[in-house]
Amino acid sequence: MENIEVAGRLEELADLLEIRGANPFRIRAYRNAIRTIAGLTRPLAAMVAEGDDLTELPGIGKDLAAHIRELLETGGLELLEELAREVPRELATLTRLDGVGPKKAKKLWKELGVTTVDELLVAAKGGKVEALDGFGAKSVEKILRAIEDFRKHQGRFLRTEAVTLLRPLLALLESDARVERIAVAGSLRRGRETVGDIDLLAIVAEEDRAGVMESFTGFEGVSRVEMAGETRGSVVLRSGLPVDLRLLGRESYGAALHYFTGSKEHNVEIRRRARARGLKVSEYGVFRVESGDGEGSADGAGDRNGEQEGERVGGESEEEVFEAVGLPWIEPVLRENRGEFGAAEEGRLPELVGLEAIRGDLHMHTTWSDGRNSIREMAEACRDRGYAYMAVTDHSRAVTVANGLGPERLREQWDEIDRARDEVEGIRILRGCEVDILKDGTLDLPDEVLEGLDIVLVAVHSHFALGQAVMTERIVRALEHPLVDVLVHPTGRLLNRREPYPVDVRALLEAAREFDVAVELNANPRRLDLNNRHLFEAKSMGLRVSVATDAHRVSQLEYIESGLAEGQRGWLEAGDIVNCLELEGLERWLARKRG
Repeated sequence: MENIEVAGRLEELADLLEIRGANPFRIRAYRNAIRTIAGLTRPLAAMVAEGDDLTELPGIGKDLAAHIRELLETGGLELLEELAREVPRELATLTRLDGVGPKKAKKLWKELGVTTVDELLVAAKGGKVEALDGFGAKSVEKILRAIEDFRKHQGRFLRTEAVTLLRPLLALLESDARVERIAVAGSLRRGRETVGDIDLLAIVAEEDRAGVMESFTGFEGVSRVEMAGETRGSVVLRSGLPVDLRLLGRESYGAALHYFTGSKEHNVEIRRRARARGLKVSEYGVFRVESGDGEGSADGAGDRNGEQEGERVGGESEEEVFEAVGLPWIEPVLRENRGEFGAAEEGRLPELVGLEAIRGDLHMHTTWSDGRNSIREMAEACRDRGYAYMAVTDHSRAVTVANGLGPERLREQWDEIDRARDEVEGIRILRGCEVDILKDGTLDLPDEVLEGLDIVLVAVHSHFALGQAVMTERIVRALEHPLVDVLVHPTGRLLNRREPYPVDVRALLEAAREFDVAVELNANPRRLDLNNRHLFEAKSMGLRVSVATDAHRVSQLEYIESGLAEGQRGWLEAGDIVNCLELEGLERWLARKRG
């Protein structure tokens, strides 16, 4: 069981305990433990196997350590099963809907008998929810939007979640001597923010395929086997993640990897170009065909029976597929038929940004607001990552739920930043703040305070239900402020949880260009905001992008890799990213608005 699965079971347990009305301190202990587990860089399974004392982890006592070991050893939790006999487990799902939460979930259950999302939808549309104390028309409207979002994203996994959940199965297959080569294909290989399933392709000799398929379907993390044929198997992991495995010969591996990586739009264009050259490209290879043959289906799918006509001219590698149609190899993250073909022909494919280009992180939180580590701890962690600079950007006072800072506390924080500058060598610590954009578009802090900051980030954290025109005007007004440097998480989306608030992103980008404001790619795997399409547009407009983690603890500084993956899908290069500047260059950029 992976850390993410352990945390998920404990979160379910905490939700059900809260619904039942358990001791708040006990519930808080579970939630603190969940945060600790989420921040771990080592698998809990490895820690237990090596005899580590889990109680040495922050927030993990003897009882929680026992729960974790039970989950790892049995895949279940007796306490959770006992609790589920009193409180329906489906209620834990309701608590994740925006506008519900444990207390309201309990009320819905006790007074209306609602336990599932479908039952809640019926009750809400029938006027029963609105009539309950503590709800009302606005609450129902919010709940209905949340249900719509839930259904839209049901069965989708964050990219980082999918990678984590797939890792043990992939490791098993990679270690199998009968598997000559294996790769992940599909939308995961293209770096999509969320995925619905996983495609694996492996080179395996015919005589070994039955054994490899048996190993695949018999993996201990499999909860259900959908099919197990000679060359294809399909399973559902315990986490609910579907995984397909295709066993191939060496001669068609590259063509299959290209085909099953996609996207559909990219593959259609490849096949069109192949036909123009008298070729046929499918998942089985590249073939020369007689005139009039090889047209294929409208969606570009290859022959389904594996039989091909004509001379095989390639397919062992992806490079052979691209060479056949006169193109260099194109990175999987670019394969969306969004200009990659013309760029490849003209030698303009981007030199995609990598981790080695990042010089600092310009968005993070500390214990001064809702972070878990001190300024010094965050600074030391950034320095240890090789960064030249970092910005302390705790919330401003309007975000009360995050213990936001007003002018007086912010000035007190500056004193601590000065001390950290003296204590932590080798990194420049910038005074910053994530300043709230108020409902009318003004900023949450007075100008005399903003003038004391090295960098000013602005963001929306409230009043998401404003119409598109009003929300757009609100943010544009904030960007007009002469001291604003970066617009952070510009659309407010939370993947698989909350849709973006209504806003004209093009108008925001145009305003950012006019007022010389950078836009953020928030690297939190649940945000990735701006998304790759908006980043592509920002790049085409010549805007600066800040790829920042919004880290609330040291371990979340690793989010930068998730952000860079999204940035690559948006064609970002080092020259597009403000925090790829060396310290001197960054200071010059910050000075543009400060004289």
